Amino acid sequence: MKSFLKVENMVVDSHCHLNMIKQDLDSVMKNAQENGLMHMLTICTQLSDMDTIKPIVKKYKNVSCTFGIHPHEAEQELLTVEQIMQFAKSMNAVGIGETGLDYFYDHSDRKMQKQSFKNHIIAASKLNLPIVIHTRDAEDDTMAILDEMRKDYDFKAIFHCFSSDIRLAEYAVKHDIYMSASGILTFNKSENVREAFRIIPKHLLLVETDSPFLAPVPFRGKECEPVMTNHTLQCLADLHHVNVEDMAKQTTQNFRTLFKNVIK
Repeated sequence: MKSFLKVENMVVDSHCHLNMIKQDLDSVMKNAQENGLMHMLTICTQLSDMDTIKPIVKKYKNVSCTFGIHPHEAEQELLTVEQIMQFAKSMNAVGIGETGLDYFYDHSDRKMQKQSFKNHIIAASKLNLPIVIHTRDAEDDTMAILDEMRKDYDFKAIFHCFSSDIRLAEYAVKHDIYMSASGILTFNKSENVREAFRIIPKHLLLVETDSPFLAPVPFRGKECEPVMTNHTLQCLADLHHVNVEDMAKQTTQNFRTLFKNVIK
């Protein structure tokens, strides 16, 4: 297996699923620490995640978590605003999500996906926490819901694992929505994604792994882990014509700005 890229500046994996990683988690965390990863945000996707995420956050001091219901689970776990807020507080969540719309798989009824998405936005606004958005093949409805909700609610948002085209990227820039790059950015067939990230101002950029999914080049086919954030970070730095250390510094500061008081 090829060696991991080491970054001297402190790096944040802004979106991973540590509870889903099959490898020994102590080894995964050691790999991360030895190669510059200072913090990881592990993401909740369904109610059952709570029981596996809580002990991870308790054990590892450089891990924080969110609470949310993925659009795949929206039909089975459609929560009220009050329930979302209650569960988020019980987990000491620093963000709400991931939530949003997924019309690629359509595992849940679209009407219920939309209602779940709206409920999460309201909860995020009330708790003054950022909302982590998953959107796949649902750009028009995603933008429409965000426009509708913005009329009554104030909230910060991030498009995680961005894999759409430049149209959604332009929308993100217009509305100060953060965009997070995953290993998809490094894939040979992802020139449309790279083109979208070229237009995003540096202050709206984040990096992630979405571990254990979407391992970047040169680890395609392997289980993804947070240390691989550095390889996506290098690709993102190249797109913006800066060195990887400067991009690490920028994305870490962006994480601090969006997820206030999570890392000092």
